[in-house]
Amino acid sequence: MLIDNGIQEVQKQIISNLKALINFKNFEPGDKLPSERMLSEKFNVSRSNLREALNTLEFYGLVKSIPQSGTFVADIGVTALNGMIDDILGLAIPSFRDLVEARIFLELKAVKLAAHRRTNDDLIHLENTLLAYADKVHQGQDAVEEDLLFHLAIAKASANPTLISFMLKITPEIINNFEQHHVCDKDTAFKGIEEHQQILMSIKAQDPDAAKAAMKAHFKVLYQYCYNA
Repeated sequence: MLIDNGIQEVQKQIISNLKALINFKNFEPGDKLPSERMLSEKFNVSRSNLREALNTLEFYGLVKSIPQSGTFVADIGVTALNGMIDDILGLAIPSFRDLVEARIFLELKAVKLAAHRRTNDDLIHLENTLLAYADKVHQGQDAVEEDLLFHLAIAKASANPTLISFMLKITPEIINNFEQHHVCDKDTAFKGIEEHQQILMSIKAQDPDAAKAAMKAHFKVLYQYCYNA
């Protein structure tokens, strides 16, 4: 879900403290950071908040977590690391329009790649997620999560880990905004089944241009809602 202002300020303070610690201790690329327990005690924050801050830095490639080993400074120079952390600290909470624009940009690229690279296993996964979405819609139930899982399946079929990471990052925020703004009504949900089927058919046929056109058509209502809201 979207991080509220209070939580965001806590996260920013932790990240700022981590930046100060890295500089004060002259950590070099590849150096191991203190344990989560030690950091949470030093910064006087909960381990869950600390872990979320570390996850944010890892998402941007500034630290690397290795199971059973700890968290390490990424292989990046101090100047670049400090500059990127400053940029992260300056990020604002994304609006619904921001999320829509980012999602459309990512998915138009992902669906073309999926049409080129999809495997038989990808097609099976896409078909299963589409069936799960259609089943929820026909039962008159909310299918926002199933809808997003279909789109995540497309990202997976793109075989581009970076695209998948970006989609996973914004998906919880998109789900929360859909519920808050009541974007999908009954008619839109039923129409979504047909649109998903068209996207799937284009991916199956390995036709990237048709897949992109089908995705653009699918996003038409969402895009109009976003800019007319």
